Amino acid sequence: MIFKTRDPLGLEELRRVSQLGDDWTRQTARWAQRKIAALMAFKGGGVKDVTVGDCLELLDIPGKSLAWRYTGNSLLYSWLHALGCFPPDAPTSLRGIRLQSGQLTPEQLVDRFPLGNRPVRDLIVEYLKERQPGIDYNTLEKLSRTLALNFWREVERIKPGIESLRLDTDVAAAWKDRIRTKSSRVRMPDGSSVEVSSPRMGARHEMLLVRAFYLDIAQWAAHDPSRWGPWASPCPITDSEVNLSKEASHRKARMHQRTRERLPVLPTLVSSVAAHRKSAEKLLATAQETTPGSTFRFDGDDFLVPPGDRIDTRVVELQTGSRRNLTHEEHCAFWTWAIVEILRHTGIRNEELLELSHHSITQYRLPTTSELVPLLQIAPSKTDEERMLLVTPELADVLSAVVSRVRGPSGAVPVIPCYDHLEKVWNSPMPLLLQRKFGGENRPLTRQTISNMLDAALERAGIVDVTGEPIKYRPHDFRRMFVTEAVMNGLPPHIAQVICGHKNINTTMGYKAIYPAEAIEAHRAFIARRRALRPGEEYRTPTPEEWDEFLGHFEKRKLSIGTCGRAFGTPCIHEHACIRCSMLRPDPGQRNRLQEIHDNLIDRISEAEREGWLGEVEGLRVSLAAAEDKLIQLDRVVSSRAGSVDLGLPSFAQVAGRDSTAIGPDAASGKGE
Repeated sequence: MIFKTRDPLGLEELRRVSQLGDDWTRQTARWAQRKIAALMAFKGGGVKDVTVGDCLELLDIPGKSLAWRYTGNSLLYSWLHALGCFPPDAPTSLRGIRLQSGQLTPEQLVDRFPLGNRPVRDLIVEYLKERQPGIDYNTLEKLSRTLALNFWREVERIKPGIESLRLDTDVAAAWKDRIRTKSSRVRMPDGSSVEVSSPRMGARHEMLLVRAFYLDIAQWAAHDPSRWGPWASPCPITDSEVNLSKEASHRKARMHQRTRERLPVLPTLVSSVAAHRKSAEKLLATAQETTPGSTFRFDGDDFLVPPGDRIDTRVVELQTGSRRNLTHEEHCAFWTWAIVEILRHTGIRNEELLELSHHSITQYRLPTTSELVPLLQIAPSKTDEERMLLVTPELADVLSAVVSRVRGPSGAVPVIPCYDHLEKVWNSPMPLLLQRKFGGENRPLTRQTISNMLDAALERAGIVDVTGEPIKYRPHDFRRMFVTEAVMNGLPPHIAQVICGHKNINTTMGYKAIYPAEAIEAHRAFIARRRALRPGEEYRTPTPEEWDEFLGHFEKRKLSIGTCGRAFGTPCIHEHACIRCSMLRPDPGQRNRLQEIHDNLIDRISEAEREGWLGEVEGLRVSLAAAEDKLIQLDRVVSSRAGSVDLGLPSFAQVAGRDSTAIGPDAASGKGE
């Protein structure tokens, strides 16, 4: 009534900006309309006279019902903002006022943790200001927490009144012991809670940041002594204490184990979320076709559609008496399916997933065939590098379903702001793909929402590990599985590196979990190829004749001037002209015999040249050259033995030449005689 008597034009403009049409009378819209009327009644004026402060004051009125405190608040703020009632710099949504907007200064970051020593507090602030231009805000916030809370505050607890960065040995050791463990409270079965200590996984990384703090100050002191020189002190953390190689190996092993557990059951999760989506759609459609106040049966369960005009479709499950919001269930089922499909087909990060927009879907025309190729543009995130992904037919179906779902009445994807929880800033409004209606306004999906949807999907699918414990999926697990499947199926690693946006190919290969089955199959293939090179009849038990022939080969290897080293079953390549053979191992004890052969060859060459046997001269000269080479080998062995030093240790010949009283295999156990 107050709209018609005081501001009928404002009412019409609200209808226009709300874009509800016939839905104006629904519950959320009625509460928003009622609250705007209350503001007009209490504050006076028309619709456009309502301010941001009036909206916040309305939320703080005590003694009201839950519906008054929560229902329609976001919707009324969105209407008034779209109507132009608020200044241009006002947040676009009510969540923009309640969430922290903007970043904290280095002073504010450090003052979150009260420090006793003011000069050290100022030093940490100056250090953060010096580092701030080269790092992002999330890294700056973690660095401030490490230096102020985990380092200096703990040092002050160990040694109250300390005023210098120069730590005594006992103080440094006590701080390292504290940083290597963390305390947490665990609830016991009887309901009580106890405090337990456990190793801190990131202890080395924390000490690495403190070590960098000391070394940076020492280096800066050489360039600006008046500012940093008084604080330059020896670093209490050695290089070996911050060696991350072992920690990196353990982290890589944990990542590979997660991938090995989750990749085999990924098809089960995919089929489960797809089936749940179809079931939720059919259940919602059946409920919407049922007359209010009537019952219907679906999948063996009976449901009652209560009478009433609501935006959401709600039913009562007669078997259990529970009330279910089928619209919300269908929304969750659809977005769970979309999230799983997008993550497994792209391998993008969680931050990149949340920032996908309608502008990210683009196309490229091949210059050779003029074919249009759909591409997905990934906005810069962790590595500040933009990249393009090829859209497969399966991914195109998912993106098409998402775009069709989020389109507004005008056919365009609504443009909404998004809060960056890492940088603590509001991004400019974009047509985000992962958005849904909540409280009468379009909101982007959050990290916690995605995590809750994945947990619910895994619980429905009943996926457990080998110990029977439920398996948890996180968005980054899909990234590791994407790389593992791509490389194992033949994608070159350097192409996978570009797709994932890694600066180092070792990072990409670290994501690839090598399965034991891969090594087993490769080894079996090697054995099969090796066996194919040898006759099949050789893979059997040798006969007595073959065994005697094998032993006889070694008996025939003994020669007058040494030993023949050719392998069993190979022919003599020099037709028993052993002096020429490279496989002959001359015996130093037979050097005189070899010298006689050498001298005899010289005499025979002279005789052949005198008699004109030129054909035999060539063969004799080859044998002479081989004999001279064998003599040189023997002289080299003798000279090396003469230059050796006797350490008093028994040689192999001495050990092998000893007599043993042990006879047979029972000698070692004392049974032999």
